[in-house]
Amino acid sequence: MVSRPAPASALPPGAELPGHAGFWRSVLDDVREPVFLQDPEGALRWANAAAERLGPAELVGVTETTGKVGHRPAKIRVLPGGWRAWTVVDDGRRRPEEFLAEAGPKLALARGRHGTARVIAELAASALGDCAFVLLPTTRGRWEWWSCTEHGAAGHGRIRRVPAQLAPVVSDAIADVARPEIRAVPATEVAALPAAVAEPFEGHLEVSVVSFGSGMAGAVLLGRRGEPAFGPAQGQAVEAFADAAGTALANAQRYASQEEATRGLESTLLPTPPAQVDGANFELWYEPAGGVLGVGGDFYDVLSRDDGSAFVVVGDICGKGAEAAALTGRVRHSLAALHLVERDGRTMLRLLNELLISGGSNRFATLVLGSVAAAESGLDVTLASGGHPAPLVLRRGGGVEEISVPGTLVGVSPQARFAEATTHLDEGDVCLLYTDGVTEARNRTESTELFGDERLYTVLEDCVGQPAREVVRRLREAVREWLGNSGHDDIAVLAIEAAPRAE
Repeated sequence: MVSRPAPASALPPGAELPGHAGFWRSVLDDVREPVFLQDPEGALRWANAAAERLGPAELVGVTETTGKVGHRPAKIRVLPGGWRAWTVVDDGRRRPEEFLAEAGPKLALARGRHGTARVIAELAASALGDCAFVLLPTTRGRWEWWSCTEHGAAGHGRIRRVPAQLAPVVSDAIADVARPEIRAVPATEVAALPAAVAEPFEGHLEVSVVSFGSGMAGAVLLGRRGEPAFGPAQGQAVEAFADAAGTALANAQRYASQEEATRGLESTLLPTPPAQVDGANFELWYEPAGGVLGVGGDFYDVLSRDDGSAFVVVGDICGKGAEAAALTGRVRHSLAALHLVERDGRTMLRLLNELLISGGSNRFATLVLGSVAAAESGLDVTLASGGHPAPLVLRRGGGVEEISVPGTLVGVSPQARFAEATTHLDEGDVCLLYTDGVTEARNRTESTELFGDERLYTVLEDCVGQPAREVVRRLREAVREWLGNSGHDDIAVLAIEAAPRAE
């Protein structure tokens, strides 16, 4: 018969706790419930980690079987030698740390000032009070409020800001941006608040307000009818929650400001619809690599001129991201101004080259630019290039031609030289301007393999005789199939088609 060791649930008679402290801590520290050990004289001798988080415990109403630790019920087990083990009973209440752990992710997932304030009200009403109002200062001397009750009823609105002399506690709390602090609100002050806020607090035993801190003006107004959800730790739970809520609101406000600035920047960077030229169709494919801004280092423009022609440009700024996008905007705006006073493409490239060098940017650009004008039949296209992939012409009668316009990179050397060439498009011919985001697209399975010039020519040769829209569609499909789900650099494609004249 196998003998079993004696259970280690009690100290041996006459044993001293210190000799066994390591043993008991290793056994009980991971126990969720707070556990205390009391010696025969009634002195508290040891507590596990959960019990230590309760703070100094007052043992009240000791009997052989029941008692309390502070305000919380506890079970008492009498051990040999007169020792007692107190285990705090889980009365179904959530602990403050559990509530805060649950609230954190919900606050982090909230979006915008309105959504974050609404979530704050819902969380506060679910655990900190029976009714909660989030009050935030807004424009024109008003407070904006979001409310929620214990039953989930929610509201939102604006009220006139209550003068500080009528509601000093609430006003001070809203203005306090230093740190969260909970304050009791007198009944007379609650009554002085606008009806939309005051009425839900009728019948509440206690009304309190806690400021956010975190540099965030505003506060949470709480009403409570019964016993605090977290007992003596209620105040700490409220202030810790307000601190987290203030941080979430500050982040939402900061994000909103950044989003507004981004939208403003995007509005100055996004390409505009192409100009109208009699006898010309312009088809576009613009696909930035992605990021915070919906623009990148590649760009295009088709701008009208007084004589009915159009200024066209396709360019590529070295790099990507916000810095490249900012330089893209600078180049586009400079060219938009230059084309009004200058028609020679080589001169425009020379002036842009000087502008980039004098600006101290360490980035360069490749561009092809020029004009598209109606001729007696078809279109005349004049183009100048600065280090850009050569324009291609799909002749309706067959074949793909390259327009030779050699030139150096723009923004690198004061001695840069640029060339210009003119080609004629008969009806049905298509001229294609593109950036190297097409030819340098990486294969979805083998990232070192590029789409390349050969595949580009193959796709275009199959498109000879097709309208510009179909050419761009087929090229886009071929490149996207090549890429699969992999990332890519910025892509800009402009197809210029000589089309029938409007009658």
